[in-house]
Amino acid sequence: MKNLVVPEGKKVYFASDNHLGAPTNEDSMPREKKFVDWLDSIKQDAAAIFLMGDLFDFWFEYKTVVPKGFTRTLGKLAELSDMGIQITYFVGNHDLWMNGYFEEELNIPVYHKPQQFLINNTSFFIGHGDGLGPDDKGFKRMKKVFTNPFAKWLFRWLHPDLGVRLGKHLSVNNKIISGDADAKFLGEDKEWLVLYAKRKLEQQHYDHFIFGHRHLPMEIKLNEKSTYTNLGDWISYFTYAVFDGEKLFLTKLQD
Repeated sequence: MKNLVVPEGKKVYFASDNHLGAPTNEDSMPREKKFVDWLDSIKQDAAAIFLMGDLFDFWFEYKTVVPKGFTRTLGKLAELSDMGIQITYFVGNHDLWMNGYFEEELNIPVYHKPQQFLINNTSFFIGHGDGLGPDDKGFKRMKKVFTNPFAKWLFRWLHPDLGVRLGKHLSVNNKIISGDADAKFLGEDKEWLVLYAKRKLEQQHYDHFIFGHRHLPMEIKLNEKSTYTNLGDWISYFTYAVFDGEKLFLTKLQD
């Protein structure tokens, strides 16, 4: 379990599902500017920032090429990282193909699976949330294709102009990939990430489970001592979570 100490007066921030570039770079620009402004506004009291996946609607790293755009976001992340703010990234189902760029250029560690953190003696289980639990079956099948080494090797042989164009088209239009097909509350007894968290609690206690992916802001008590939080998104809700060293709360960007 990774340990993080939050100094007095500092906070930890969690955000997910920006989907920058969707449906086009031009259309997402106002959302990107809001996100960059938010990053700038929290830099004075942020001890750490967790970006919980799908920052981009499509991201694929060739050996020497990354998708064009997102300069404001990448520049602001570089600034905050250089300031000493600990930024951690979890890949989502739209940015599965990260392969070193964030680590090398921004000094941001990237995780492809959920991780355990101890923050000021409070235990967290953190991940994007895709493919977990008893449901999400359509994406589970798609993920096997996307993460197949031979499939990725074939995709890399496409010229980046063609590959990125194809990837963006599929990402925006395929509801299984986007997750938009079921972005509605299913009820606690059917929310698969809630069911997943409850099963994890049978093996080990965690104070907080934090996920993205569902595009719905949710705070659900799993038992007297454990809570499931879904971060919502930066498309419709503009919600994020804050841990002040003692308590975690879900809040909304103020206009």
